[in-house]
Amino acid sequence: MDIFDIYDKMERNNILLSFKGEVTSDLLTSILQIMENKMEDMQEDVKTRKKVYNVLVECLQNLYHHMDEISETEDEKVRSAIFTIGKMDDKYTIITGNYIGNENIQGLKKRIDDVNALTKDELKDYYKRILNNGEMSLKGGGGLGMIDIARKTGEKLEYNFLEIDKKVSFFTLNIKISNQN
Repeated sequence: MDIFDIYDKMERNNILLSFKGEVTSDLLTSILQIMENKMEDMQEDVKTRKKVYNVLVECLQNLYHHMDEISETEDEKVRSAIFTIGKMDDKYTIITGNYIGNENIQGLKKRIDDVNALTKDELKDYYKRILNNGEMSLKGGGGLGMIDIARKTGEKLEYNFLEIDKKVSFFTLNIKISNQN
């Protein structure tokens, strides 16, 4: 492994923080604290810090609560994921990646496509409707995280599914957060 190559790629892409491994609640707390400190050190304005922090919370909670466990062996379940946070000019980028069972792809794809099809006002109404009707997914939340990310960023959610084998794919979500929104 060429560690300088990794360093160089991270430097060129202005990666502030990157992680690969098991996602735990302690990890989430640590990452949020690190990013809060980094943005403060970068003298980012309060409004931008709050927006990035809130979107980061949603992204990390999605990873923690909604990723599928993949069996490496019969007794061992793996909850491994990757994410990066970068900043280029006035735009932050949060990219997450995790394994997903192929049987869950269509439902997730439909939810994201539905969110992407809505205008800003429609997103607001949809968010309120889910809250008021108590519509929840199997893992809770009713897809509120994705709706909230789209509302806070004002951007479409970019995603991809890379098939690993007949049972599992790798899901990536790419979120852009601009200072102008």
